[in-house]
Amino acid sequence: MPEPGLGDLGQRQLLKGWPDLWLVGDNKPGGLRARSMAAAPPSPPLEPDQTLALPDALLLRVLACLPEPHLTGAASLVCRRWTRLAGRLRRRLAVRDWAFVAHRLPYRFPDLADLDLFPASIAAPTAAAPHASPLLTCGAVSLTLDASADPPLGACRFVDDDALDRGLAAVAASFPNLRRLSATAASSESGGLMAIAGGCPTLQELELHRCTDLALRPVSAFAHLQILRIVAAAPALYGPAEGGGVTDIGLTILAHGCKRLVKLELQGCEGSYDGIAAVGRCCAMLEELTIVDHRMDGGWLAALAFCGNLKTLRLQSCRRIDDDPGPAEHLGACLTLESLQLHRCQLRDRSALHALFLVCEGAREIQVQNCWGLEDDMFALAGLCRRVKFLLLEGCSLLTTRGLESVITSWSDLQSLEVVTCNKIKDEEITPALSELFSNLKELKWRPDNKSLLAASLVGTGMGKKGRVFFKRV
Repeated sequence: MPEPGLGDLGQRQLLKGWPDLWLVGDNKPGGLRARSMAAAPPSPPLEPDQTLALPDALLLRVLACLPEPHLTGAASLVCRRWTRLAGRLRRRLAVRDWAFVAHRLPYRFPDLADLDLFPASIAAPTAAAPHASPLLTCGAVSLTLDASADPPLGACRFVDDDALDRGLAAVAASFPNLRRLSATAASSESGGLMAIAGGCPTLQELELHRCTDLALRPVSAFAHLQILRIVAAAPALYGPAEGGGVTDIGLTILAHGCKRLVKLELQGCEGSYDGIAAVGRCCAMLEELTIVDHRMDGGWLAALAFCGNLKTLRLQSCRRIDDDPGPAEHLGACLTLESLQLHRCQLRDRSALHALFLVCEGAREIQVQNCWGLEDDMFALAGLCRRVKFLLLEGCSLLTTRGLESVITSWSDLQSLEVVTCNKIKDEEITPALSELFSNLKELKWRPDNKSLLAASLVGTGMGKKGRVFFKRV
């Protein structure tokens, strides 16, 4: 017999496992809904926010103790006040929307010291694609691929020069304590970088993309700049730029203007002996020079002798070193050089490699990583450097054990050796002379191939022998 007041059990059905829950129907398919018979307990009153009593200065000291991921993540989502205070503690930021630079950036993050504007300077596609377009991402930069175009990835599209200037002017007016800036140069000479030079007197590091000789004129106004990275305007990536790329003219302009440079990186730059010589003569404090995928004329290696304080020379992704280095007696040498680093370079030109080792004959550290063409006779040229204390070889697949031994046994000052992923260097080819050299080293990292690493890890397990017997052919 139904309980009084329940009505038709077809309309209201009691769930046996849930005595306080009823299903109430409305005579429609799927019209059952749940209703609790027990009265819901009243919600407790919200307690007042105890942090409201704390002044901003004290709360800032508390938030400053949080790790940066928590500060920029969960802490900034608590309330508007915490969002504002977390923004005041933010010192480093990469912006992805250029409209945010001129309007909201100074109010949201007022005390930035490290600002990356390059991702924001890449313009979004103008026309909406009928379907989702794929993205090509490299680091912090994402480019939209046009599937209907051939090739699907063409030159990068940047925001117009006026927008770039307005954004840089807003940054200059709002961040006088800025220490590092990554930005895109305008296609022609403009006032955005000049505003940065005047409004950010403490700027010490500048990374400038899509550079031309005209774009480097404002860079000469940064009198206190110490670290400069220049990415030249390559037509394949940035499209045709007014004034071409960076030549001897641009290198001379920055050399005469930025005389306090300590680190300089030139990526995709043209030029020749004159441009590098101007940098060496004017930038007397230059200690680190990085050259990436250069397009310089022959003879530029000889100009390195003018870098009187250079300690580190790094070549990256260079398809050639020097097409015409000239006679050896005219090359000179970097007497203060301590480290020579070669990364992903073509080392097939014997005369160019010979000239490089002659210029860097005083180097105490040599690093060769993932370079092509380093055979035994090419590596033998490294014997010109007599004062080497540290040698790193990684990914040198053509170098053999004999070629390695012929060079390092002549270095009496060698203290540290690292050999990684050099497949032609074999453990079973190590001679007694090489073993004695290894025993006298202060640091040795020996991992020439995967087999050597696997054999060391399987010592005492017996796995290496069982396989040979089990798979022995009849």
